[in-house]
Amino acid sequence: MLTALLIPLILALLFCCGNLVRAAVARRLVPGWETVAVGAVANFFDTLGIGSFAPTMAWFKFRGLVPDRIMPTTMLVGYTPPSIVQAMIFIVLLGVFIDPVLLVGCVIMLVAGALLGAPLVARTNVRVVQLAVAGALLCAASFYALANLHMMPGGGTASSLPPLLMVVAILANFGFGMLLNFGVGNYAPTLAMLSLMGMDPKLSFPIMAAGASIAGTAASAQCIRLGTTDVKIALGLALGGIPAVLAAAFIVKGLSVELLRWLVIVVVVYAAMVMLRAALARRGDGDEMLERAEAL
Repeated sequence: MLTALLIPLILALLFCCGNLVRAAVARRLVPGWETVAVGAVANFFDTLGIGSFAPTMAWFKFRGLVPDRIMPTTMLVGYTPPSIVQAMIFIVLLGVFIDPVLLVGCVIMLVAGALLGAPLVARTNVRVVQLAVAGALLCAASFYALANLHMMPGGGTASSLPPLLMVVAILANFGFGMLLNFGVGNYAPTLAMLSLMGMDPKLSFPIMAAGASIAGTAASAQCIRLGTTDVKIALGLALGGIPAVLAAAFIVKGLSVELLRWLVIVVVVYAAMVMLRAALARRGDGDEMLERAEAL
């Protein structure tokens, strides 16, 4: 079973990296040190369970690196290769203990949702994207706070789910897949949902990572083709993220993650407020230079 899961992930990694590098070479783009560093730091702590999307969105907003409209899709493209590496690590360590029907079903539905959601970002009004990103940031901050306050569902010890709950979990992943395109990561909601259903929380990680990897590969190809991605920024995130994931998985054994979460909460909530103000003021792409000046 492990081989059957790892082969598609290896192929996805090669396809995703090849697609991103090809787009960068065609446009003669070279990533800067800042985005490589952001990708490294965000993915290092993402592997430890803090998450990468919300801190990255906050940094992008502060620095004015990416227009609001393409911020979620740029992260999706850049963070898919590191998430594939994460998935391979988690599957090797924990994948053998999971019900294969649950694992495969969740992955397939997450991919379907991501594919259908990718074109929506290209056609959606900037203000709607700003509101969606702000909502994603606030949701992430809420999950971080609940985790630090030990109010997240504790979970059980099950490696599978009863038929009805399994159907609910699989269908829910379709919605999580669509939300990926708006910068709403699938890790926190999946972990909360499966824990509430009685699954061992550790066994959620292969499901979350494998789904995000395959869904991200499918959606990122569309994002690049549709032109809703800053390829230079995405390449920097990927280059920094892959070695950081390996470092976090194999070198770091224990950190005080709780303090880091509180710091991230402050940054993320501030970024969400800035994004909400921009959306409620009905500012779009034409006012991005003003937003950047305010963020700096």
